[in-house]
Amino acid sequence: MRLGRIASPDGVAFVSIEGPTDDLTQAVAREIAEHPFGTPNFTGRQWPLADVRLLAPILASKVVCVGKNYAAHVAEMGHSETPDEPVIFMKPNTAIIGPNVPIQLPADADPVHFEGELAVVIGRPCKDVPASRAADNILGYTIGNDVSARDQQKKDGQWTRAKGHDTFCPVGPWIVTDLDPSDVEIRTEINGQIKQDSRTSLMIHDVGAIVEWVSHVMTLLPGDLLLTGTPEGVGPIEDGDTVSITVGGLGTLTNPVVRKGKS
Repeated sequence: MRLGRIASPDGVAFVSIEGPTDDLTQAVAREIAEHPFGTPNFTGRQWPLADVRLLAPILASKVVCVGKNYAAHVAEMGHSETPDEPVIFMKPNTAIIGPNVPIQLPADADPVHFEGELAVVIGRPCKDVPASRAADNILGYTIGNDVSARDQQKKDGQWTRAKGHDTFCPVGPWIVTDLDPSDVEIRTEINGQIKQDSRTSLMIHDVGAIVEWVSHVMTLLPGDLLLTGTPEGVGPIEDGDTVSITVGGLGTLTNPVVRKGKS
């Protein structure tokens, strides 16, 4: 099932997206009553997908991210050793934006980098989850972009400001509930040029290990997002660019880039 959040003439709603998503004239968005967790209840209302606007597919209470989770990315960032345990940090939920919403570059940040990632969406409250039970607590998977101000990251010595700006966590376009995340392609294009092309099988810590590690530290709530790390190939984005991240089985998340203060 593909779950999404839309803005329609009737307001904002969670929906199930049915039909081909490569042909919007044939896909429809069926409204889900209340929320998408558990067994969805449908209201009976639906819209052609082409007639609504896709929003970030979930309202997360928190975004927990994993750093240094692909060996080649660790190397390109100038580190010689990969971490034995997941390195985690957080983004505020105010950084979340949906498909086609502009990433806004702060005036005091340069360079700002894209980071294409697989994102995990938690489906139920959970704590101290063993890796073998991780799937029982996952609603599904979506695409994330861990946008990062590299100069601020270097200057501060920690990552909160550099990765916490408004618009620095694009997510979408929807959630897929039946994806096997163990070996799917992650590809990022800037203005149509491929910059990242890797696979989730190259993660140092897989999805189960990440859920186990994070849930040992903090309680996870329905809708919380876990960004699983980015592969090699990260680089700068500039005013006027378009970032498109494709994950196998999930689709493509696209966002334009603007300098803050410009429309």
